[in-house]
Amino acid sequence: MENSEGVKIESTVVTEEPLISALDIALFVVIITVAYFWYFKRDKQSSSSEKKPYTIQPSSLSSIEQTSNSSFIKKLKSTGRSLVVFYGSQTGTAEEFAGRIAKKGARYKMKGMVADPEECDMADLVEMKEIQKSLAIFCIATYGEGDPTDNAMDFYEWLQNGDADLEGLNYAVFGLGNKTYEHYNEIAIYIDQRLEELGATRVHEIGLGDDDANIEDDFVSWKEKLWESVCSHYGIEETGEESNIRQYKLVDCSEVLPERIFSGEISRLKSYENQRFPFDVKNPYLSKIAVNRELHKSGDRSCMHIEFDIDGSKMRYDTGDHVAVYPKNSSELVDKIGELLNADLDAVFSLLNTDEESSKKHPFPCPCTYRTALTYYLDITSNPRTHIMKELIEYASDPKDQEKLKLMASSTPEGKKEFHEWILRDNRNIVHILEDLPSVKPDLDHLCELLPRLQCRYYSISSSPKVYPKSIHITAVLVNYTTPTNRVNKGVATNLLAQLIPTNDELPQPTIPIYIRRSQFRLPPKSQTPIIMIGPGTGLAPFRGFIQERDYARKEGREIGEMVLYFGCRKKDEDFIYENELQEYVANGTLTKLHLAFSRDQPEKKYVTHLLEQNADELWNIIGEKSGHLYVCGDARSMAKDVHSIIVKVVMEKGQMTNSQALNYVKKMEQQKRYSADVWS
Repeated sequence: MENSEGVKIESTVVTEEPLISALDIALFVVIITVAYFWYFKRDKQSSSSEKKPYTIQPSSLSSIEQTSNSSFIKKLKSTGRSLVVFYGSQTGTAEEFAGRIAKKGARYKMKGMVADPEECDMADLVEMKEIQKSLAIFCIATYGEGDPTDNAMDFYEWLQNGDADLEGLNYAVFGLGNKTYEHYNEIAIYIDQRLEELGATRVHEIGLGDDDANIEDDFVSWKEKLWESVCSHYGIEETGEESNIRQYKLVDCSEVLPERIFSGEISRLKSYENQRFPFDVKNPYLSKIAVNRELHKSGDRSCMHIEFDIDGSKMRYDTGDHVAVYPKNSSELVDKIGELLNADLDAVFSLLNTDEESSKKHPFPCPCTYRTALTYYLDITSNPRTHIMKELIEYASDPKDQEKLKLMASSTPEGKKEFHEWILRDNRNIVHILEDLPSVKPDLDHLCELLPRLQCRYYSISSSPKVYPKSIHITAVLVNYTTPTNRVNKGVATNLLAQLIPTNDELPQPTIPIYIRRSQFRLPPKSQTPIIMIGPGTGLAPFRGFIQERDYARKEGREIGEMVLYFGCRKKDEDFIYENELQEYVANGTLTKLHLAFSRDQPEKKYVTHLLEQNADELWNIIGEKSGHLYVCGDARSMAKDVHSIIVKVVMEKGQMTNSQALNYVKKMEQQKRYSADVWS
């Protein structure tokens, strides 16, 4: 048939030729197939990239250069250094400690370098033995549920999965953690043990800093003994030379064009004017405040329900995630520093690292004005650490002020006591110190070098993307308190948020930079799995999202499991947040049971922990007989610990187990993600 048609086509006039030949059809099918594959693969990759919030794109030429030049060994060798201090930091403290160790090394003729493991090829650790009297120190924080910090994740996985021969590597580890959390310093302990397993030599025993107590004291004590061990190991002595050498030098930028000056951006210049997806810790999204309303019905405290508009941002979140909010310091405090130091806050400046080999050229985005640095980049409200006291001594003109600073900067028992009482107990920040020691007048550029970076604040997301795909909700208590010196300290983020009230007119809506941080706090994969949620106060936040998601599933006709919520507050008529919503979920059957504890509505205080003890049968029925999930959100210091003890007791009594068996049962629940906690101290 095909051959005869072919012959016929050749012998007839052109006007009778078919419009599409068999070859044309074949080519068309191939083109469509390729186009289909290309389109959907690209779409899949795009979707995948949207789900990776920590992918950080290069924002400048310098960051590209840093990534390509990742050999810290080459830098050590080319600059005659023998000490490298790595940091795994989520809030900046570990990075600060690393810098202090590297600086101290000069007193022992060990020229040091601070390094971010995320920017280094950590496999080069095997070559450390090629450098005479070399030492690698790791300042490593643990955060979340025993997780490594974002910048230490690759290094942690390299240690887990690799089997490098680290014989000849000399090392020491200092961990930063919080004892109120179950996984106290877990990452630092693992790294310390794993390095030894791979053949490295521990020069000094691991130090464990507790942020719930006095992590500064823990660090200083460990650091002093560290150098004793270093001297013994290498047969060296302290030179005795003071090393109060500036890490950064001041650069006058008065001639810099306005368009080249940072005005609060986290990393990339003009990033808030020209927003680029994906959004992350170095590239936050400037979100509009869509809703900001009061949740408390009465009383002198405030709790805000805030909704961030993410429509058009391509940002995606899951129920249980956290949102990071970048705050700014109050203009009142910033102006006060300028007044106390008689400084021009609108002068443009830059701080440039004196170490030309350092990948960190500036302590914060530069150039900028002093006002911008103090407003957006520097923490001026927390308690300064002892090294800042030491650096301020030279600026005190009054001998009494000098002696006080020297005492607090010392590691003597008297010095530690004075620092604890005058700084920590009385809750003084840098503004208070400058007010109370009036002769202390540091150069403002040096003060900017000394102060830690202002960190973003994390909030549990209190909404479900199934119900609110275009907005992120948070539930935040306004932080205000009076200190022992009769000053009123205000929470940086919550007091800023309280001022960002959306308007109903055509004026520009208030905005604030945010990004999403992924969490392991997740609903069970199956909607039929029963769950118990324990969240007093703002601990209710993630459970509001959980309930919304299950309610959405129920309305779609899917079967949902039992949902039991334990909520507590002071008074029903004062701070029972989301009351109407919760009662509605009870009425429609989404929320199976709502157990309420109002601590101050009766003579004897009543908490959610009391209700848990009373409902032991219900607890065991869900977590024991039905293999349900249990979630806790709120205060880590007391509530979460008390809940854990009660759960162990219930498992022991209702499950007829010994104490050790009950502890193992609860531990297995945690490993299976059936017992999850989202807590803070």
